[in-house]
Amino acid sequence: MVVAAAAARRRRVWRWAMRAVASAVLWTAVVQLASIAGVWRPRVLADCWGGGGSGGAAAGLAALAGEDRTAARLSPLALVPRRVYRSNGYLIVTCNGGLNQMRAGICDMVTIARHLNLTLVVPELDKRSFWADPSDFGDIFDVNHFINSLRDELRIVKALPLKLKIKTRRRLYSMPPISWSNDTYYLKQVLPIARKHKVIHFNKTDARLANNGLPVHLQMLRCRVNFEALRFTPQIEALGRKLISTLQKSGQFVVLHLRYEMDMLAFSGCAHGCSGKETEELTRMRYAYPWWKEKEIDSEFKRLQGLCPLTPEEITLVLKALGFTKDTLIYIASGEIYGGERRLAALRAAYPKLVRKEKLLSPDELRSFQNHSTQMAALDYMVSIASDVFIPSYDGNMARVVEGHRRYTGFRKTILLDRVKLVELLDLFQGGKLSWDEFSAAVKVAHQNHMGQPTDRRAIPGRPKEEDYFYANPQECLGSKGGLRDVL
Repeated sequence: MVVAAAAARRRRVWRWAMRAVASAVLWTAVVQLASIAGVWRPRVLADCWGGGGSGGAAAGLAALAGEDRTAARLSPLALVPRRVYRSNGYLIVTCNGGLNQMRAGICDMVTIARHLNLTLVVPELDKRSFWADPSDFGDIFDVNHFINSLRDELRIVKALPLKLKIKTRRRLYSMPPISWSNDTYYLKQVLPIARKHKVIHFNKTDARLANNGLPVHLQMLRCRVNFEALRFTPQIEALGRKLISTLQKSGQFVVLHLRYEMDMLAFSGCAHGCSGKETEELTRMRYAYPWWKEKEIDSEFKRLQGLCPLTPEEITLVLKALGFTKDTLIYIASGEIYGGERRLAALRAAYPKLVRKEKLLSPDELRSFQNHSTQMAALDYMVSIASDVFIPSYDGNMARVVEGHRRYTGFRKTILLDRVKLVELLDLFQGGKLSWDEFSAAVKVAHQNHMGQPTDRRAIPGRPKEEDYFYANPQECLGSKGGLRDVL
């Protein structure tokens, strides 16, 4: 009897122990799944894709307006499980260019680091560009969110370990990766260098990864970094949300990315509509910057090729031809327009409801952003994503990255101007060879398929600079239902 009772107790204890272990395993799995869902699915899939249809775009814009993010920050953020892997070394990157050129470069560097199993040091930003912006990564982006939201993919650190930091002060292997390289180049050429030196420095990040021909999981990671991990700082987001809210109170609004700043014109050599004195000033600037390789430029020839931004006067005629009426609210997203209010006179006369952030925000609100062009550009970026219509006058980095982001949030209307055709039509109209009605009809016909609709990204083997840019049309991250990526 005693032996039987003891055996029964042991069986009960064993059953209790097994139940406890099973419960612990089950709860661990639940917590892991909740962490993944909490960081990746609700903010990226629900906010940006919304399960398909126009609801995805609405949710994405609600996030831009701060509704979802404000609510999320009121409760602790669940972390995705940390990916455990053996690191092959550390990757330091120094980004070059303006905000959106650096943004795309950061996405590429995260993807490369993940592909090579490297530990990424938080990127350094360009301080040598024309605007000489002293902003660091943490002045523009939320560093902790960047690190934590990607911890299931790779390890990101704020600085090298002290031992390696001391070592790299004496000697650091630095290189610019070959432009438009595929994943095989990084595995065969770069990984052995990283393993040998333990720390490798990329001193350029622009266009270092191919547009096409990459595995889908790498393309998806580029999107995840761009649309989820690169969140602006709370200060930038709060001011950006205020701008969006102010504009939305007046109804629908158009963002015109008027790329007519002094550095753009000097770099491109585009001087159409400028005085002789202004042309000389732009030429002197171009020669003053040794890293701007092209010096002797035929401005009119480039214009006829569609390689110049439209002037404020030209964009005024194009907007009217496209059917935008005088009461249209237009927000200008740009730096200081070359020629100031004098060059904006025709545009303002045609569209009196022309505004900029400097008009909608007080000097006190913008004071901390002054002399920080990348932070000012971040505000314009937020407004551009949220606008009802986005129209870039030139296909620079901001125009292309915003185009891709607007595709991602529901193929929102983005009018991509055919500058070759427009220059031809403008010259015919201004030369008296086309009536206004003929000019307007021709402009509308030329752009009926240039509204940011779903389309395949054009690939040109052997000529990556001429093919469509990945960040303008990240088609691997988009889907068929309502133009949004399908959600499983």
